Order: sequence, then structure tokens, then C-alpha cells
Amino acid sequence: MTDQSPTPYAGPSRVVSGVQASGSLHLGNYLGALKKFNRLQDEMDCFIFVADLHAITVWQDPAVLTTQTREIAAAYMASGLDPKKAVIFPQSAVPAHAELAWIFNCVARLGWLDRMTQFKDKAGKHKERESVGLYTYPVLQAADILVYKATHVPVGEDQKQHLELTRDIAGKFNHDFDAPGFFALIEPVIEGPGARIMSLRDGKVKMSKSDPSDYSRINLLDDADTIVGKIRKARTDAEPLPETLDGLEGRPEADNLVGLYAALSEVTKADVLREYGGQGFGVFKPKLADLMAAVIAPIGDEMRRLMNDPAEIDRVFDGGAAKARSVADPVVAEVKKIVGFWGGRR
Repeated sequence: MTDQSPTPYAGPSRVVSGVQASGSLHLGNYLGALKKFNRLQDEMDCFIFVADLHAITVWQDPAVLTTQTREIAAAYMASGLDPKKAVIFPQSAVPAHAELAWIFNCVARLGWLDRMTQFKDKAGKHKERESVGLYTYPVLQAADILVYKATHVPVGEDQKQHLELTRDIAGKFNHDFDAPGFFALIEPVIEGPGARIMSLRDGKVKMSKSDPSDYSRINLLDDADTIVGKIRKARTDAEPLPETLDGLEGRPEADNLVGLYAALSEVTKADVLREYGGQGFGVFKPKLADLMAAVIAPIGDEMRRLMNDPAEIDRVFDGGAAKARSVADPVVAEVKKIVGFWGGRR
């Protein structure tokens, strides 16, 4: 959408991402996001927030929102994110997110947002009834990322379009205000296993916390017995596992379960088929259930411990928000100066 040859950004490599504070997290969130955060904190500066501003694009019970915000932070830490390495904070505790989002609302074009497929999917035939916030959600997402001068953003495939919009906003801002290289043209981090986890009840549908069947997903708060029971009842077909990847074509449930085993054990799907190819699900599913319970159940145990001590989570939030503001506020101050706001000229 923007047609420039931008000056390369010369700042530090920095990861920014977050999870929305609405509903309990599940296996797809762990493999698609939390596990990646755990790895990235040892490679780059990481700013990982709880997206409570995004959550209220649809109505949230205030008391529940507070609890869910702490629950997301508990999931981060229980999955291995270390507050001494990564900056963990609630999005709303850093006003710079919303302030930069307004400036970006004036940079982004209406036609760009009209093409965002996620809004169309969520709004359906009743888009006039949706909040303006839901429509401009991707602009706030761009501010979330660029206010920290992020260079890498771990996202699922369904967020790739929003990342492209972020690149467009960054490029247009740099061009319109004659600030080459001020904002980086960020890259999504979507490679590797676990980028798209499907429902245990339908291998063609993404695992989701909004699915009415709890058996469609593994929740991070599920205990070992619940996990084993859900895998035992997961939908499969009548054929044994194939011995090659080609044999998974047209078998979405088999492909999903093999992918889960591969992601949890950190091997390839081909490796899984070399071990279990030719065997039936009666053999494979118990092995998958044991592996999943061994990985996920301890996360749930630690989440419960943390959630029983909200003061510990709040201490992490306070420290993380202060660190986040120390990075974000100077960026917004410089943006104000670039844009020409009176306060930015002093």
C-alpha cells in the first residue's frame, strides 16, 4: 500500500507480543505463542503484555476482566516466561499504547481496514452493531508493536494480515513525516510447529476457547486425568497412522494429532510417523495423552499456585509496567515532536 524504499531500521532486535485477556488459555495458545515466548526471551529483548485494551472491543464483565488479566500473566510465567528476562505487563498500564494508536488512526487509510478479514469474520452480517474499537483493533495492534520499536512479532497465521498492516502504517508514517527508518518494518515469527492447532473434535477447525464443547480443546488449567480423557475421546478415523507425510493428506484429525505429538516432543511429524506409522490410534493416543499430560498438567498446577497469590502477579505487573513505560514513553515523545504537536516541540 505504501510505495517507498525505506531506510533500514538500526535499533536493537526486540520482540513484542501479547494475548487477549478474554477467556481461559488452551493448548493452541501454548504451542502457538507461550512456548515461543519462552524461547525468544533468551534471544532478544521481550515485551510480553496482557491485551486488556483489546479485550474490551467486546463487552467484558469488569471483575472477570481483572481475574482474566492475572490468569494470562500466570500462564505466561507457568509456561516458563521469566520476569527477570522478559517484561510482563498489562497493556492498559502503559498509556503510550492508546496515545500512539490515535496518531496511527490518522495515518492508516480506511480502505486498509476495510480489507481486514478478521473484522469481517467476527462482525458477520451485523457490522453496524460492532464497536468502533473492534474495527480499529489492528491499528491499536500496530501501536502495541511499534511503540517499543519491535523488530519481531510471534503471531499465528490468522494475524499475518494485521502484521502487514503494521508494516504499512510504519512505512507511511516514516514517509509522510520524513522520518526514514524511525519505525522498523517488522517481521512476523510464525515458523515452526504449533503455529496452527486444530480442534480435537474437528480437524478442519482451529482450536478455540469459544467452541461450546470443552472436549474440542485442552485447557491449560486441565489436570492430567482430564487431559488423558480428552485425548482418548479425540476424533480420529478408522485407518492406522501412515508411514509417510503424504499419507496424512485428507486425514485432518490424524494430521492434527501427529502434529500435536511433534510439537510437544519437539520433533518433526516425519519423526513421529517413523515411530508410530502403521500402528492404530489405540496405540498412539495413549502415548500422546501421556506426553500431553506430562507437559501441560504441571503448567496448570503452577498457574493455580500463582492465581492463589495475586499479590505476586501484581508485583510482576508493577515492575513490568514501569520498564515498559520507560521504553514506550520516549518513543511517543519523539513521535509528538515529529508530528508537530505543541508539547513535542519543547
